[in-house]
This record gives sequence, C-alpha cells and structure tokens, in this order.
Amino acid sequence: MGRRSERLSKQGMLASDLAGDGDVIQVVSRAFDILRCFEGHDARLGNLEISNRCGLPRSTVSRLTHTLTRMGQLAYLPGDQKYRIGPSAVAMSTSMMRGLQVRNLIRLRLQEVAEQIPGTIGFTIPDRFHMVYLEYARAENALGLHSTTGSRIAMGRTAAGHAYIAALDEDVGNALITEMSREMPEDSKILRGRIERNRQSLREHGHVTAGGMFSPHITGIAAPIWSPQYQTFVVVTIGLLSAMYDEARLHDEVAPILMKLSGAVAAMVQNADSGLTSAPASDARATPVAPKKIPAEQVNELEAGTRRPLPARSVRAGDGRR
Repeated sequence: MGRRSERLSKQGMLASDLAGDGDVIQVVSRAFDILRCFEGHDARLGNLEISNRCGLPRSTVSRLTHTLTRMGQLAYLPGDQKYRIGPSAVAMSTSMMRGLQVRNLIRLRLQEVAEQIPGTIGFTIPDRFHMVYLEYARAENALGLHSTTGSRIAMGRTAAGHAYIAALDEDVGNALITEMSREMPEDSKILRGRIERNRQSLREHGHVTAGGMFSPHITGIAAPIWSPQYQTFVVVTIGLLSAMYDEARLHDEVAPILMKLSGAVAAMVQNADSGLTSAPASDARATPVAPKKIPAEQVNELEAGTRRPLPARSVRAGDGRR
C-alpha cells in the first residue's frame, strides 16, 4: 500500500481531508454535497436553498447545478425555478438495486421483529454525519415513528449513529466528532459527552442506547455490524416510544431481540459473496459468524478510516458471548 493509502487508513476520509488533500478534486466533492441535499425523490430545491444547506457560495452552486442538470443528475423545473433529482441519478440508483437478495432477506427479518414489538426496525449505513436507512420495517401499531427506506437520520441524535461512532477505531471516531463540530456543533457536543459511555456499552453488551435526542418521545437501541463489501460498519437499530420503553425495559426485553436480529443480519452480510449487492439466497436464520480481518491491500480508501472490525475481544458474538 502506498503512502497515501497508509495515511487514509490511519485518518479516515473526513471532510477536512477533502479540503486539504491536493489529489482530491474539490469540485467533485462539492457536486456530491449538492446531490446529498435532495432527500427523497420529490425534494425540490432552489440554488439559494442548496447554498444554505451545503454552505457553498451561491455562484458555485449555480455552476454545479447547471452542470449536474446537463448530465441528467438534476432536473430543472422552470415553473418553480427549482431543481429535483434527475433521470440519470434515478437510473443509476435503480441499477444498483438489482439483485439485492441479501437485502430482501434482511427486510424479511426486520419485518419479523416489527411484528413482535411496537416500533420501527432499521438497517442503516453511514453517510458523512448521517445514517441512511437501507431497509426499514414498522409495526402496524407504532406511533410517532415515520422514517422509511432512504431516510437520513443524524448520527449525533440517534442510537444508530451513536453505535456506529462507538464501533470505530477510537482515533477515527474522535476525529469524526471533531469534524462534525464544524457543521453540526450541537450534535457533536451530544456525541462527545456520551462517547466513552457508548464505547463501554458496546464492549460490555454489544449495543448502544440513546433516547430523547432525535425526538423527546423516541428512544432507540442499536448494534453495529462490520460489512466487508463497504469496508465500514452498518447498523441495525430499533426505535420505540420512550413512554412505553424506559432504559431498563430496553435492556431486559428489546436488547435480546436486537442481538438475535443483528447476529442473523451479520451472518447474511458476512457470508455474502459480494457484501450487500449480490448475495446468494440463504437461510435468514443462519448462525452468526465472527467478522474477518481484512487484508490491508483490500482496503477501500474512501472508507479506510472505518475499515477494521473491532478487536476480537471487543466484538460481541451473535449469541451474546465475547
């Protein structure tokens, strides 16, 4: 591995790296920042709104939205003088959704759990300072919980985000919190005050709890899983009404369900030939397997900072053992 790869492996690819690394094309990074602003296929945004969300000059946003429109990544709506996600972006995302057998299995497992407890069950992946639902299930009697597949939730205010950062190498997790403080200072403050507690909970129990931060009415519990395909941690999370489930009830009643679910999902992810995108069909109740050590030469540089599973003594087995 070259020097650049070694540096990325130690530091991770944070926004500060993009700003200071001479071999990273900033205009590409900014274009993706603009596309991230469009949460949901129907989102409609003008240049000023995009500028405010991205923290980029309006002139820069105008040039980039013009280019992205010419490429088909955005579509311009003359009547509204706004943009929305374009046909090329939709086609690209649709093509990536083909053959996701393992995600179909995961969705079934999430739904099974949703039929047991009155909450929402999600399978999430990190994107900068947010977690994004790859799959989602909701109990019919769940109240006050309205996320769906594709929804973005803030790392600093959700159990999924807290579990993800707690699972990272300590230096990488701390660096991510510091980077977050520049764009989301309140979220960063919440994480900084809970990070050691979260890491201890993950070591001792295999999961993290968080409540009242995303919504005063919602409490959550989450467990991270190492994904060989994406070279990072994905997270299984359960959200419930805090009036019904205090922390004691979360640990006593929900944690065993979560750990069984995360063990099954971990087995599907780990046993997939190519991670989450082309896994063969298998028994959704497969026995969990321990995360594998990833050779250095196989590290995906863009996610290198989150590349490694936790040390063997820190990874909780699917049946609750260490």
